[in-house]
Amino acid sequence: MHESAQGPRATASTPRPVPGPRSAATPRPGRPGPGPAGPAAPAPRPGQTPANRSENRSDQRSTPQLQLIPAPLDGALDAAEEALDLLLENGRAPGDVLVLTTGDQHPWAAHELSFGEAAYWAQQDTGDDVFFADASAVERAKTRPVVIVALNGGDDETTARALPSAMARAGVLLVVCGDPQRVTSLLGAGV
Repeated sequence: MHESAQGPRATASTPRPVPGPRSAATPRPGRPGPGPAGPAAPAPRPGQTPANRSENRSDQRSTPQLQLIPAPLDGALDAAEEALDLLLENGRAPGDVLVLTTGDQHPWAAHELSFGEAAYWAQQDTGDDVFFADASAVERAKTRPVVIVALNGGDDETTARALPSAMARAGVLLVVCGDPQRVTSLLGAGV
C-alpha cells in the first residue's frame, strides 16, 4: 500500500505549547495569530452574527456561561488545550483566558515556576497572555473573561473547592473539561 493512501491515522497527543510567555503578537505554534477580541467558543454558525455583549461591566455581574467538555481523566488537559486553541482561533485575546488544572501542573506553569513564585505570579498581573495555574491556587488567580478547568486529577475536595472559585473568576465563560458525572456530583444537580 502506498504511504499516501487514505486510511486510519494513528492518533497522537495534542502538542504542548512551548514554555514561556506568549503574547498576541506571538501566537501558539502552528496556529493563526489572534484577531480582534471576539466571540467565545463555540463560534457562531454560518449566517448567524454573534450578540454584541459587554464583558467589562462592573455595575452588574451575571453568572458566566458554563460549558462542559466530556473528557477522561488522562485526556482532560488535552481537551482544555483544544478549547483554548478554539477560543484563540476565534479571536479571544490570550490575556482573557485563565487555565486551571486539578492534577498535574500544566507544563507551562511548571516551567515558569522554575524561575520563582514572584516572577510566575507577576506574569498574571501583566494580563497579556494565557495564564496557567494549579486549581489549589485559584484564590490567588485574578478574574478573567474565560476560565478553563482541566479535571486532570486531584482529589474530590480540591476539585469541589476549585470549581465554584473558578466560576467566580470567570467573567463570561467557564469551560470544564472532565468527567460530567464527577462534575455534577461535585457541584450538585444545578450545573
